[in-house]
Amino acid sequence: MIITRSPLRISLGGGGTDLPSYYRKHSGFLIAAAIDKYVYITVHHTFVPDLIVKYSRLERVASASELQHPIIREALKLLEVDGGYLELTSMADIPAGTGLGSSGSFTTALLKALHTHNKNLVHAREVAEQACQIEIDRLGEPIGKQDQYIAAYGGITCFHFLPNDQVEASPLRLDTETLYNLEDNLLLFFTGYSRSASAILKDQDQRSRERDKGMVDNLHFVKDLGYQSKEALEAGNLRRFAELMNVHWQHKKQRSGAVTNGEIDGWYDLAMKNGALGGKLIGAGGGGFLLFYAEDKTRLRHAMAPTPLREVRFRFDFEGTKVVIQ
Repeated sequence: MIITRSPLRISLGGGGTDLPSYYRKHSGFLIAAAIDKYVYITVHHTFVPDLIVKYSRLERVASASELQHPIIREALKLLEVDGGYLELTSMADIPAGTGLGSSGSFTTALLKALHTHNKNLVHAREVAEQACQIEIDRLGEPIGKQDQYIAAYGGITCFHFLPNDQVEASPLRLDTETLYNLEDNLLLFFTGYSRSASAILKDQDQRSRERDKGMVDNLHFVKDLGYQSKEALEAGNLRRFAELMNVHWQHKKQRSGAVTNGEIDGWYDLAMKNGALGGKLIGAGGGGFLLFYAEDKTRLRHAMAPTPLREVRFRFDFEGTKVVIQ
């Protein structure tokens, strides 16, 4: 049996500039952090000639081309695995559609498992590139590249997305004290809403393709916030980083009316009045997780306790996509 895992992620600055419709004209930059919440893929041989795939559904087919799950079908096709006598299963610590990059984590974990099945040694960069090829090029999803790359690499990583489709990755240079304080003071709360990012990102992608000035200017500003966040974090100025999170959130809400709603705005305001120095909704918007930076964590937790929000405690992951059992 082969078991692989890929971490989910939170964005720390510059989110949205990883869409091809933007970076192919202007280049993109963002900071992402992998967290210790994972998507798992298992692959093992069976004694029946069918391909058995278990996720939220069960599929049992004669060949990979008959699969309805698009990512699994395309991954098997890309790596030339016909799927006979195989059972493939996926599991996750966090539900899909909650803004933590689960699709990219799923795809990278799947590719790592299939490469291991084929006895291929692959670098994180190749896994990320193939995941983007499947989701963006083959399936035409209007998404960016950060999820696949941070899942593959892990850590707290800066990504430059270049107009020629190349991606440059480098670790954020944090001293040990700043790293521990950042990890301790970031709090993640689940809103209870799951949603597909595609609808929100499709609008952003279309407006970027059409060179909508409002959207492009917004993303220019957010990219600059990403660079400012990098500077603040590497200088150990976490209060400045928290301020930039709040500025980012205010500008993110301007991209689409679907990014937030009255309840989310109410919870955000409550947190900012009770110890949070900055925060934002993770992912495309419309639901998922609220992330806050707070030095007075006890006060914030007490304030949020009466709400329906559920805190998910986490640490950073520095391993990226890996084989757990082989």
